[in-house]
Amino acid sequence: MATALRVENLKVYYFTTRGVVKAVDGVSFVVDEGDVLGVAGESGSGKSTLGYAILGLVPPPGRIVGGRVILDDIELTALSEDELRKIRWSKVSMVFQGALNILNPVMRIGDQMAEILIHHKGISKEEALKVVREHLRMVGLPLDVVKRYPHELSGGMKQRVVIAMALLLKPRLVIADEPTTALDVVIQAQIMNLLKQLKEEEKLSMIFITHDLSLIAEIANKIAIMYAGKIVELGSSEDVYAKPLHPYTQSLLNSIPSIKQRKRLSWIPGAPPDLRDPPPGCRFHPRCPFAMDVCRREEPPFIEIEKGHYTSCWLYLKK
Repeated sequence: MATALRVENLKVYYFTTRGVVKAVDGVSFVVDEGDVLGVAGESGSGKSTLGYAILGLVPPPGRIVGGRVILDDIELTALSEDELRKIRWSKVSMVFQGALNILNPVMRIGDQMAEILIHHKGISKEEALKVVREHLRMVGLPLDVVKRYPHELSGGMKQRVVIAMALLLKPRLVIADEPTTALDVVIQAQIMNLLKQLKEEEKLSMIFITHDLSLIAEIANKIAIMYAGKIVELGSSEDVYAKPLHPYTQSLLNSIPSIKQRKRLSWIPGAPPDLRDPPPGCRFHPRCPFAMDVCRREEPPFIEIEKGHYTSCWLYLKK
């Protein structure tokens, strides 16, 4: 299977007046053609920063300080800003967490979407609007949305517009950054069904970022669990859900309510570390019920425990 995206030892730091925040600190993974990689973790784990870094959109005072992002043999981290502008939307696009983060409130929806096509393909506005209408129809929106302003649409409709925008140029990879967070559960289900449908029909490769592990189960075939700027577990959805290896993954799964069986809900004590000064050793050890002396001293290597199932935990290593 062809590789769509390769991320190698990526590091993204924010240089603030109060210290250096290591938001993404040595992350590596591969997204194959047709894969949906779910990236999960608590708020502040570095998930969204990872998505922005792939697009080369890390906001100041952050910057990529190490590693490589390779899309279709193109090293994105080596490109200039002008070169990256040609790549965004055409080869890699993003469905942002809130539709209002991307939609211009004083432009009609059709004009905003057509602008992308005109800029990248050099076609006329009339041709661009024809493509826009096709994509609005594809995401289940009425064609009169072309003439509406963002404030005239519901939250679910705005999010569908953003999804349509992300697919306009048929990109190789789509990054969905918590696309259902601001929506009620009914609209959330509609958006998830739409993404699953588009994944199958358009043969999309996707990175789906969320804090909700139950959502990832619906769409992803691979899962990466992030904690404190690092991936602590990576594997197929079946393996991660059926045989979670890392204590953090186990705790996240135990905190999900179940409608099939009654069980006492658990939670993870404490809070994620300050990434300006993360704890030595394993970054999860202050909250881990299985922490050993070695966990407090040395960072565990990220290794393959079973075929295709990786984790970084001293429980699986002799020390």
